[in-house]
Amino acid sequence: MKKYLSLFLLSCLLAIDASAQLRPVSGTVKDKDGNAGIYNTVVRVKGTDYMTATDKQGNFTLKVPAGAIILEAIATSYKRAEVAVSPKQGTVHFRLELLPAAKRARVALQDSEARGVMAEKTYIKGVMAAKADHSGYIMPAPTPGLYIQPAASTEDYSPINENIFHAATDQPLSTFSVDVDRASYSNVRRFLNNGQLPPPDAVRVEEMINYFDYKYKGPSGQDPVAIYADMAICPWNIQHQLVRIALKGKQVDAHELPPSNLVFLVDVSGSMESANKLPLVKRAFAALVQQLRPQDKVSVVVYAGAAGVVLPSTSGNEKTKILEAIENLQAGGSTAGGAGIQLAYKIAAENMSKHSNNRVILATDGDFNVGPSSDGELQRIIETEKKKGIFLSVLGFGMGNYKDNKLELLADKGNGNYAYIDNFEEARRTFVTEFGGTLFTIAKDVKLQIEFNPKFVQSYRLVGYENRMLQHEDFNNDQKDAGDMGVGHTVTALYEIVPVGGKIPAVNWVDPLKYQQMAITGNVTEVLTVKLRYKQPDEEKSRLLQKVLPYGSRTIQEAPEDFRMAAAAAAFGQLLRNSAFKGTATWKDVLELAGKSRGDDPEGYRAEFVQLVKKASLLDRDQDKDNE
Repeated sequence: MKKYLSLFLLSCLLAIDASAQLRPVSGTVKDKDGNAGIYNTVVRVKGTDYMTATDKQGNFTLKVPAGAIILEAIATSYKRAEVAVSPKQGTVHFRLELLPAAKRARVALQDSEARGVMAEKTYIKGVMAAKADHSGYIMPAPTPGLYIQPAASTEDYSPINENIFHAATDQPLSTFSVDVDRASYSNVRRFLNNGQLPPPDAVRVEEMINYFDYKYKGPSGQDPVAIYADMAICPWNIQHQLVRIALKGKQVDAHELPPSNLVFLVDVSGSMESANKLPLVKRAFAALVQQLRPQDKVSVVVYAGAAGVVLPSTSGNEKTKILEAIENLQAGGSTAGGAGIQLAYKIAAENMSKHSNNRVILATDGDFNVGPSSDGELQRIIETEKKKGIFLSVLGFGMGNYKDNKLELLADKGNGNYAYIDNFEEARRTFVTEFGGTLFTIAKDVKLQIEFNPKFVQSYRLVGYENRMLQHEDFNNDQKDAGDMGVGHTVTALYEIVPVGGKIPAVNWVDPLKYQQMAITGNVTEVLTVKLRYKQPDEEKSRLLQKVLPYGSRTIQEAPEDFRMAAAAAAFGQLLRNSAFKGTATWKDVLELAGKSRGDDPEGYRAEFVQLVKKASLLDRDQDKDNE
């Protein structure tokens, strides 16, 4: 066992290091005769989660680790093919041979070692064979076992009623809670990589914007957060202005971070059996274990038909023991989520310290179906424990039965962040690259209130943040809960503004008052004032920060690189939602704006964004053809 654990640990470390150096490889996947491209073929670096899918012409581009690799092409009803790729080789062409007819209805897919996690051979029955459409290219059925969306989906998303324009004379204030989650972006990526447009309510535009690492300067004084504000012409409506409100949390050196008291709460129910659920959970937590220090403590709690403690509180210097407990987890049974959460909080409370980072990290697909699982009941448990100083972070996994609405609610009520883990790279980013921001809070109950000057602003709308809106009186109410910011976190919010004298959009106008008359007074150079309230993690009284934005127009091309990238992400989200407020935005516009905003992109996230926009554009055209 120790031998396998050592190999497991080594492979995780190698995977983390290798992901830092990537190179592009492009090519085609066609039939045996080279006449027709095979659509939606999975092209993967063997033994890893670096993968992509071909387009309708059978073309692909994939970022792969530096050095020699083996690429494999996997398409349902075709024989798997492998090609050795040398370190300097940038082009690969596959030619796939059809399986014999008798085997096409029963396809065996063996998922090889994926960075240290052993996967078993899986046999899939009743798989639809590939076929050619009228255009001549071949469209195989989605490859089983490789994170492809099932046909019968029971995924749940909360409805989003988009923010509308408000007249500055009627409603000069806009108040909301900050949000540093990015689950929506990685979930959208999963849909697009699987050849599907996401459901509109799966797209939370603020999480699309905040997925990216913006290079804002941190605070220079004693405050934990810095505020920035600027504006430029709105790219999807050039008659409007786009205002950016940006926050940056302070950085804290690793040796200064408080000790952590963590409880890994793992769903091991039957719904977690697939390769992109529990096996990926194990790898995610293994990556986190590598970051632990001797002063940190970890417990592991599981729940299925019942909840139980797999590993009592264990020091971070006993990594082999922790990894062994994680690796031995197996799926099976129904899901008693409420019981698991109660036990996890009990273990956390038994080991908590006032000056520690006390946190439960829940890993699940959210499909709670047995026991105390109502939203209200779970919410009460989580809110009670939060008041004791134990926060909840949520990691979502899988597809088909994924319950985004429930997981977002739990993280929101637990003063924790919410991430959707669609691949190991996202797990690495969450637990390695952004370790401090994920686990350590520098400011809690962070609220923003913007006051617009009607001298310059006729009307405005907040882009996204629909489920984070607050009543204006909540801003000064320290009893009202709000979002938290972690070490080094950034938050970006965009407002679309109609200048005074501009064309009036479809807003809910209020009739002029009969007994009062509006008089515009005050500063004649300020567009708006940003007010921010936050609490120190160990305090219950809020503190106030303010920032003023003077008027100053410029084109979107003249705006900073990070501003342009945020605008591109916002336009992308609105197009995916087919928003009534998307204006003149097109996929081509988003590609052009993002392409000129990539800048220094060491992790490749902005380059990946460009590829996702291309996929969405193609899928949107396909959908239009299907509807004709």
